[in-house]
Amino acid sequence: MPQPHIAAKTMSVKLDLDTRARVENLAEVRHRSAHWIMREAITQYVDREERRETFRQDTIKAWEEYQETGMHATAAAVDTWLASWGTDNEVPAPACRK
Repeated sequence: MPQPHIAAKTMSVKLDLDTRARVENLAEVRHRSAHWIMREAITQYVDREERRETFRQDTIKAWEEYQETGMHATAAAVDTWLASWGTDNEVPAPACRK
């Protein structure tokens, strides 16, 4: 499937000889260009790290909210809820309490 035209700006990256050879080898066996391999690797890395950072920020926000309100669900209640997922006796999410 052809890629839509995307405005792009050139950046350079210096790779050690071993990494460069690995990229070139992978490109050859995958019938892709080294440029495509590097662009794909960078895109996947950035996507993953953005998701990781979102998770980190959400965790910080949840911790701050807990510290302010004291509202929480017990581990036992959450374990029971999770264990019920996909069963005929699925239970609703536990209510938060102080």
